Parts: sequence; C-alpha cells; structure tokens
Amino acid sequence: MTEAVAILPTDASALIAEMGARARAAAQVLAGIPTADKAKALMEAAGAIRAQADSILAANGEDVSRAQANGLTGAMIDRLTLNPARIEGMAAGLEAVASLPDPVGRMIDESSRPNGLVLQRVRVPLGVIGIIFESRPNVTADAGALSLMSGNACILRGGSEAVGSNRAIHAAMIAGVRAAGLPEDAIQLVPIIDRAAVGAMLKAQGLIDIIVPRGGKSLVARVQDEARVPVLAHLDGIVHLYVDRAADPAKALPLAVNAKMRRTGVCGATETLLIDRAYAAPAPIVAALIDAGCEVRGDAAALALDARVKPAADADWDCEYLDSIVSVALVDGVAGAMAHIARHSSHHTDAIVTEDQPTADRFLTGVDSAIVMHNASTQFADGGEFGLGAEIGISTGRLHARGPVALEGLTTYKWLVRGTGQLRP
Repeated sequence: MTEAVAILPTDASALIAEMGARARAAAQVLAGIPTADKAKALMEAAGAIRAQADSILAANGEDVSRAQANGLTGAMIDRLTLNPARIEGMAAGLEAVASLPDPVGRMIDESSRPNGLVLQRVRVPLGVIGIIFESRPNVTADAGALSLMSGNACILRGGSEAVGSNRAIHAAMIAGVRAAGLPEDAIQLVPIIDRAAVGAMLKAQGLIDIIVPRGGKSLVARVQDEARVPVLAHLDGIVHLYVDRAADPAKALPLAVNAKMRRTGVCGATETLLIDRAYAAPAPIVAALIDAGCEVRGDAAALALDARVKPAADADWDCEYLDSIVSVALVDGVAGAMAHIARHSSHHTDAIVTEDQPTADRFLTGVDSAIVMHNASTQFADGGEFGLGAEIGISTGRLHARGPVALEGLTTYKWLVRGTGQLRP
C-alpha cells in the first residue's frame, strides 16, 4: 500500500507535482484491481461516513457559519449545507456506485479482418483525474467513489468555503480505502486553499490526464482558458421547460413548479419557462410559481398574465439564476420554442410538456442539448436519477462524454489486436 507523505511541500507547484506523482503510481495499481476490491473500499467508506456523521456535520456547521458571515449567496449556502439526510444520501451513493457494473476491461466491440487478425476495443481507466470544485462537499465522496470504481486515481481541490467539510469526508473515504488494502494515494485532497494550487493543477501535463471543474461560471471559464490538459465541463445550466399547446394542464402546472422550485441551486433547475401562445391555461402556471415564492420576469405577453410579473431584460434569457427567479416567454408553438432554445440554451437540459407525440419527437430530436426530456421535471438531470449511482459532473460538450458523467465516462479505450503470425505485405 502506498504510504501517505507526512510532510508536503508548501509551494503550490511543487505540492501538485508531488501529489501528481503519487497519484500516477496509485493509478497504475488501480488499473488492475479486481472489481470486488474496489467495491469493498466504497462499502467501507460508506460505513465510515455514517460512523463519522457527527464530526462531518460539526465541520460543515463551521463552514456554513463562515459562509453566512462572508455573505455567500443562498444558492451557494444550499449547496454547502449538509444534514443527516444528505449524509445518508452520500453514504448510499457510495453503495450505489459499488454495486454498478465495472466498466474497466469491458469489450466495446470486436471484429475480424480478412487476414485473420481479431480486433477488440476494451475500456481502460483515464488515469489521474483532477477535480476542482466549489461549495458542494458531497463532491468529495461522489468524485472519489466514481474515480476509484473506474480504476482512476483522483486529486480533489475543494473551495475554501467547504474546507472543513471536505477534510472530514475525505478522512472517511480514506478509511474505506485503507480497510480494503488499496493505495491511499488513490483519493487525494489538496491540503491548501491557495488559489495557486488550481493553476498548478491546470498545468500538470503528464501527471493529470483530465480536469473536471464543478462550480460557478468564473471558475469553469478560468479552467477552460488556462488548462493545458483536457477539460470536461459545462459553463451554465440555462435550462428550459416548454409547455406546448397540447400539454395536459394537470401535468404542466406541477411540472413547471417542481422544475423550478424543488431546489433552485442545482444545475437542472429550470431557468426559463416557455409557453405556447395557443396553450389554454398559461396564467395558472405563472400564478402557481409566484405563489410558491418565485419571482417571475416575463416578456410583454407574460406581463399580461399576472400583475405580479416583472419585466424581463435581455440578459434574463441568458441567465442561470440558481435562485427563486424564472424568466417566462410566450412563443409560437414548438418551432418558436426550439428557436428560442437555439439562441439561449447552454446545451445542458431542455424539456417539453405535451401529449402530442409527433411534437414531442420533433423537440427530442431537434433540440441540441446533452439531456432532452418529455413530460418530466428538469430536476431529474442528475446522475443518481439516471441510475449512474452518482456523477462527477454534467458535460455539455460533444467530445468523449456528454450529460451526466459517471463510471463509463471516466474511461477511454484501447485496441487489442490478436494474430497468429500475420505479416503485412
């Protein structure tokens, strides 16, 4: 088992280089670890999280108090806050990941050439994953679990607002790794909050194979601008819910309220509600949102639906509020909705509410987003809800992985070529 180094460099570049070297060594071991051993580590970590719940909650309470004193937004504090239910959800998430099929070694496809060569593509780990995140302490558990189960080592750099929570959760994760006899360097947490550590991770070619940022727009933009290693990221969750003329009012109203208000600080929360001008009952939807405590900002047609609606500015159509605010526009059918989405979507998640299947199919095939839904709340845009156990993030790009990134998204593949002595003429 790789022993953790007791004294770490204080210089950020030297620190990340040292951590990266240890992570690379751990990744080489993990690539060949049996599925049962990886699963055991996660089951042990889940038990440790439950056993250490009091200390995790105490550390989180200090983080939340400091965040409130520093004036963090309500959305950030919601993401930061842990409670017994969220602790249990974290532990259950580890168990769910442990029970998932192991992608490592899985054959993608196989073919034979006329000369008798047999070609196979099989999944292999990416290697070392760097995860840079803000506010959400559960990422320490989710990212560590997904990295480990997919045979990768990871280096986690959490935000200063969650430093105590992250350290407490990381300690529980390492207890599980240790109990299973796996290298403790498989899951490392950057011990300093110096922002220079982020820059050092972004430049760690040869040590870190991919960077996954999870946080606000400024963090993700910095990562994408400065990274010298591949990045798996999304900038915004500008999510749309479109209520078509053929929507069932009994579905449309509760879906709109849930999609916006269940949790306003998650990236799957609806930020813009589009309503077909021909839909029979738009006003009750707007009233229900306002009555639920949501500020509604609308175009001219939406303003006429309810006196409490505020005028929307141009910037509202491109805003990820992460708050109890929604922009509302009336559009000319599914074509108008798709045109609006094409102009303003961040390609994260968009949904349609309709009972007309051809219209639904047109929307599902025509909207270019990582997740497109029919008659379902956009709040389902989550790896756990997709049966992936957890997610390391939701990718809105087109390369490598798209949508919730879980075990399979943290692997690549290699070619295996099997011959019987063939020579190339």
